[in-house]
Amino acid sequence: MCGRFALMSPLEAIRKLFGLSASDAGQMPNIPARYNIAPTQAVLGLRPGMGEDLDHINPGPLNLTSFRWGLIPNWSKDPAMGAKMINARAETIADKPSFRTPFKRRRCLIPVDGFYEWRTEGKGKQPYFITMEDGDPFAFAGLWEYWMGADGSEVETCTIVTTTANRIVTPVHHRMPVILDAEDFPTWLRGSADQATRLMKPYQGYREMTYFPVAKAVSNARNEGPGLIEPIELETDPRKGGEAGQFNLFG
Repeated sequence: MCGRFALMSPLEAIRKLFGLSASDAGQMPNIPARYNIAPTQAVLGLRPGMGEDLDHINPGPLNLTSFRWGLIPNWSKDPAMGAKMINARAETIADKPSFRTPFKRRRCLIPVDGFYEWRTEGKGKQPYFITMEDGDPFAFAGLWEYWMGADGSEVETCTIVTTTANRIVTPVHHRMPVILDAEDFPTWLRGSADQATRLMKPYQGYREMTYFPVAKAVSNARNEGPGLIEPIELETDPRKGGEAGQFNLFG
């Protein structure tokens, strides 16, 4: 699963990641740098612009927008349901009532600089920060949904698609977010469900991943700041071969 992540990159880096023009990037919602983004909080996402018909993928320009993390199905009467919908499993996404319609028609990309997973060690859990070796932002595959309450309140929410872990993440956790390379962004955002299905797999892209242990302060969602992603030393460490936890996906 993915229950916590970070996004600190400047506007220019996010613009570059998604191939947006300066004018498009200037429309980015004012979401500050965050080192400990938790469910139900605001997250940044890229999606095709909303049209009048939410039942079809909009062919118009791509928009950066703010979502609340935790998808609320549009048929739900209780917005609290979103807190349980922070992840969508790739294996069941096409069949689960909460996700099957968004998967067909409302897919998005969620920019991140890294994410956290917790590994059981002894009687406790040790957090690790998982990121790209080059330090640049990357993108999760996501779904989004539009929900309106009985009182007329409106909210747009999202969920992160997850799959089985690749060999880099496996020592820490058995699952990971679906991470997409830039060449696959158009297919995820506008392709058919069959095309999108082929992208939901453990990351084996051209960028190298790395991970390292961090302080347990990140386990409290109220904690924030760059100190949360500072590496710490452990007496025992799951990392094998390679300096500072760096692994080459191509062996």
